[in-house]
Amino acid sequence: VAREVGIEEVFAEVLPEHKADKVREVQSRGIVVAMAGDGVNDAPALKQANIGVAMGITGTSVAKESADIVLADDNFTSIRAAVEEGRRVYDNLVKSLAFLLPTNIGIALIFIVAIMFFPFNPATRELLLPLKPAQLLWINMVAAVALALPFAFEVKEADIMRRPPRDPAEPLFSRFVIFRTIMVSVLMTLGTVLLFMWEYAGSLSTGMTASLALSESQTMAVTFVVAFQIWYMLNCRSLNDSIFAIGVFSNRTVFIGIGLVIVLHGLFIYAPFMNTVFGSSWLSLRDVAIAAGTSSVIIPIIGAEKWIRSK
Repeated sequence: VAREVGIEEVFAEVLPEHKADKVREVQSRGIVVAMAGDGVNDAPALKQANIGVAMGITGTSVAKESADIVLADDNFTSIRAAVEEGRRVYDNLVKSLAFLLPTNIGIALIFIVAIMFFPFNPATRELLLPLKPAQLLWINMVAAVALALPFAFEVKEADIMRRPPRDPAEPLFSRFVIFRTIMVSVLMTLGTVLLFMWEYAGSLSTGMTASLALSESQTMAVTFVVAFQIWYMLNCRSLNDSIFAIGVFSNRTVFIGIGLVIVLHGLFIYAPFMNTVFGSSWLSLRDVAIAAGTSSVIIPIIGAEKWIRSK
């Protein structure tokens, strides 16, 4: 480590201020410094370091008060475990952002497209919308919550400790997150709008009333969005590798969330009281299969994007 930061000398019996000076020297090169110590003479350097680590058993009270972290077992392998856990937490935070931002912005884009380009419904004299506001609330209340929470329990990826240190100046909203947000939100918007228009026109052509055709088309659009979020969430379990690389069943809470969403969305489609509250309609198994099947287009697209980034 010393050679990597350009310091090849060994210092012994130095004064407390000299330790702090060496920490500042390494920090001046843009390097994050972690300092471990146990004595009173380590306190200035512990305070100066980005991360001060004091010994919990043999360390003095001054060292503990100056540090950011206290090792309860005085075992340096605990530092590695802490770094590993910190990387896992940060990874899962980025995964949650990469999942929530595109899906929420995509729903907003659906309404923007409808307001700008869709006609008024001649039967109700209202703007033709692929999703009703109550249905939007349903998606955010059920799908977004049940599918986003499992990311907190996602296990660490195999290469997490082989990655180079992350640049402290790198923003949380990196270029990757911004690109993924734009790509996925546009895909979700296009899929929802096209499926809604296809189903609505097809229902009207069979002689179905405009109000029933609208209700069925909106229910298919909601089903598409929910299925799209499920497929996309599975892709977000690893931002660089396939789900098979991290283990399909390594995080069982994912499937609890998916199962909960499927059950609740089944009530959304087939329970009469839910039809009344949210304006949804019964769908045939064929319609459900079409909505779920077309939404799975996100799987090969995200797979190709991961492959391109890996190259």
